[in-house]
Amino acid sequence: MSLDGIGSFLLFVLGVYLALGLLLFLSQSRLLYYPNLPSRAVVATPTRIGLAYQEVALVAEDGVRLHGWFLPAGETPRGVLLFFHGNAGNISHRLDSLRIFHDLGLAVLIFDYRGYGQSEGKVSEEGTYRDAEAAWRHLTEARRVPEDKIVLFGRSLGAAVAAHLAAGRRPKALIMESAFTSVPDLAAKYYRIFPVRWLSRFRYDARADLGAVACPVLIVHSRDDEIIPASHGRALFEAAQEPKAFLELSGGHNDGFLVSGRTYTDGLEAFLGEYLDEQAP
Repeated sequence: MSLDGIGSFLLFVLGVYLALGLLLFLSQSRLLYYPNLPSRAVVATPTRIGLAYQEVALVAEDGVRLHGWFLPAGETPRGVLLFFHGNAGNISHRLDSLRIFHDLGLAVLIFDYRGYGQSEGKVSEEGTYRDAEAAWRHLTEARRVPEDKIVLFGRSLGAAVAAHLAAGRRPKALIMESAFTSVPDLAAKYYRIFPVRWLSRFRYDARADLGAVACPVLIVHSRDDEIIPASHGRALFEAAQEPKAFLELSGGHNDGFLVSGRTYTDGLEAFLGEYLDEQAP
């Protein structure tokens, strides 16, 4: 091949690279949020698994209306769990988890972020943080739940939202399951040939937020997680302040809590028993 031919080929490769980089930059929201996977339709309610619930309407500070459920746990629940789900589906796809938390004696508030399920609006990072604040206000103001009875729980993307809320509030405890350290860190795993740390328009910097979290923290992660490597969970554990605990699961990103069975539920019970049920001196 002549020098001119080599030059033309290199220019072609560079053009393709830049075009793919631009496409990646413009498609970030669609790559991060999956409200239509499997769908936005609420396909079931807690009554399917025999649990009572109340429909909840939340309003974020920018006026966006959000849909959620509140599941009571008897007259004297041990606490209230504020549930932040992952980046796909909606609250109707979390019935297995709702059953587990109910059996642990916890009332639960679960809601859909803006743009998910029956919630209004368009999802964004700042929007999810506003949605989290709306849920917190609902518990502490509308339902008058004491802060020291609230446990924040987040799975995958929801763990980053929960950590951000915990950094600015005073919950009793924070549980982060199948979490990443930050979006740029995770993107660097999948798009190694691009400068994604510079290109990323999303942060969700859970590791940084953990530095400001003062409550007990439980990090839950599967050693088999095929989407978010276990190294992210270990890095989050290192970033968390004491008191903290790590619960290792087996199974995939989306089913590790089910595959692990008693390991998972016993680990949650041990953490809740130590910190949520502790008696004031």
